[in-house]
Amino acid sequence: MKIVIIGSKGQLGSDCCKILAKDNDITACDIPRIDICSQESVDTFLNAISPDCIINCAAYTAVDGCEEELDLSWKVNAEGPKHLAKAADRLGSRLIHVSTDYVFDGHKKPPEAYFETDQTNPLSQYGKSKLAGEEAVAQYADRYVTLRTAWLYSASGPNFLKTMLRLAVADPKREFKVVNDQYGSLTWSYSLAEQIKNILHSDISGIVHTTAEGYSTWYEGAKYFLDTIGVPYTMKPCTTEEYPTLAHRPANSILENKVLKDAKLSTFRTWQEDIDKYIAENWEQLLAEAG
Repeated sequence: MKIVIIGSKGQLGSDCCKILAKDNDITACDIPRIDICSQESVDTFLNAISPDCIINCAAYTAVDGCEEELDLSWKVNAEGPKHLAKAADRLGSRLIHVSTDYVFDGHKKPPEAYFETDQTNPLSQYGKSKLAGEEAVAQYADRYVTLRTAWLYSASGPNFLKTMLRLAVADPKREFKVVNDQYGSLTWSYSLAEQIKNILHSDISGIVHTTAEGYSTWYEGAKYFLDTIGVPYTMKPCTTEEYPTLAHRPANSILENKVLKDAKLSTFRTWQEDIDKYIAENWEQLLAEAG
C-alpha cells in the first residue's frame, strides 16, 4: 500500500513510520517538505505521489500555546485537515486523521467514559480547533477515519512521562506536584500505530476512539511509571485549582473504544501493560535522556 505519513517527526508519526514501513511503500513528510496550512503545498506534494492512504499526525498540540497563537493553531488544526481532506477526495485516497479527547468538556463523572456518539463541547482553543478539523474531514473527504486519542507518550520527543522522569532524576528529594483530579488513559503512541496498521486492513470509517484500556489520574499514572522504572522521587498530588493553566482542560478524558470493539478490531492493552512494555524496551534511553 502506498502511504503518506504527515507529521512524521512527531511521536505518533515516528512510530507509524517504524511499524508501517515493514509492509508498505511509505513516504514520510513534515515541515518544510509539506505545509498543510497551504492547499497548494498539499496538492503539489500529494499529486506527485497519489497515495492509497494519507495518515495525518500533524497538529499544533501545545494546549496552552493555542490560547495565545489562535491564528496558527486554527491554521494547523482546522485548515490543515480541510486541505488534506479535499486532496484525498480528489485523488481517491483514504484519509486517517488523528484528533483528541479535548473535543469533549469532561463533565461526565469518572469512571463514565465518552463514546464516539457523545455530544462534543470543547473547552479550549485547542479542542475547538481540533473539532473544526474533524468537521472539515467529515465534510470534504469521502473515505476517512478520524481517530480520537488521548494522553500520548512515546520513546521519541517530549511528553508527560519523560517530564516526570526528568524531575525525579534531577533531584529525588525535591517535591513536585502532579494533578490528581483529571482522568484519562495514558496511551503509548507505538500501540496506537499498531492499531492504525490494523485499521488500514479494515473498512472501518467515521469517528473512532483509540486509547489504552483503563484509566488513571495524571498523578496515578506518573506514580506507576516512576515506581516501575525504579527511580526515587518526591511527588505530591494536587488539584487542578492548585495547578492553574492558561487553557481549560477537561476533568474527564476517558474514552471508550466502542467502535473498534464492536468491529472486533481493537489491539489495545491496558495502560499499565503498555507502560511496562515501554520501559522494558526503552529503559536505557529514557534514563540517559533524563540524566
